[in-house]
Amino acid sequence: MEEVDSVSRQLILVSGPSRGGKSRWAEYLLKESECVTYLATSARRPDDADWQKRLTLHQERRPEHWMLLECEAELSAGLVAMDPESDVLIDSLGGFVAWHLDATDEQWDVLVEALLLALSDLKRLCIVVIEETGWGVVPPTAIGGLFRDRLGALAQRLDRQATRSWLVLQGRAVDLHTFSVPVP
Repeated sequence: MEEVDSVSRQLILVSGPSRGGKSRWAEYLLKESECVTYLATSARRPDDADWQKRLTLHQERRPEHWMLLECEAELSAGLVAMDPESDVLIDSLGGFVAWHLDATDEQWDVLVEALLLALSDLKRLCIVVIEETGWGVVPPTAIGGLFRDRLGALAQRLDRQATRSWLVLQGRAVDLHTFSVPVP
């Protein structure tokens, strides 16, 4: 794997299933960065012991000098507000999508455009973790289907802006831009 030049402006996607190693790979890609802002999009869920355990594992892996910004639903605002000299890790877009499931299609389109604009304005390396959904059982609820569809469409939109895109499965990373052909 070629080393990531953290000073250049890049957008790198890291996708895959739950527990596949996405976050670990994204963190590895930033290992040489001197300044990193970690943007967390999920709800805090202080009463969910399993969720808190998972968050603790993530926190223990991250270097102490990384800054944490819990932007929750306000991802675009978080990107605009962060230090412009900082590389960024967004973990993950599933949280962003979940926050906005009650948005109409028109409202969602506005949110996506604002996110794409904020990402394109970044001058530093940006790693975006995004879950892969839809490989298994079809969600039995309309909201589950909406989550899956919005996340999948967002991943395809972001890939068009990305300089690299990684699929992480079973603890292994595959460079999608090198080993794939775009679907016409």
